Amino acid sequence: MILAEKRIYEVVFIVDPDTPEDETTRLTENLRGIVTDRGGTVVKSEVMGRRQLAYTINRKNEGVYVLFEVEGTGREIAELERRMRVSDQVLRYITVRVDEDRRRAEKLKGRRARKAAKRPMAAAAGGGRGQSQPAATSGEDEA
Repeated sequence: MILAEKRIYEVVFIVDPDTPEDETTRLTENLRGIVTDRGGTVVKSEVMGRRQLAYTINRKNEGVYVLFEVEGTGREIAELERRMRVSDQVLRYITVRVDEDRRRAEKLKGRRARKAAKRPMAAAAGGGRGQSQPAATSGEDEA
């Protein structure tokens, strides 16, 4: 039996600004409970606060932004999105899978570090950018 691989998702949802603060807290706790009940874990939860919307949604110009970083298989995300879709308090939501992007970024970071480790040796051997400057000034003499 092959177990589903754990993936990392970022879920950002916008709560109606007219919702009282205690109800917003209750909503985020309920959504967090949905994830944990389905076997996922909320690695990070951040209320980013009240912000201006890019465009009007349901006659609202502002919203309370909330970010979840969820680690799971994807089934909990499906249920989380279903619940947010039917909630009157959630104006909009978006889910992005970020584990592949982070893996790719780490790989590039490692590659850059290896190149940087090789660079000081090339500069010490005399090949570097310092010698190209006189060539640029000689180009001005020709003109």
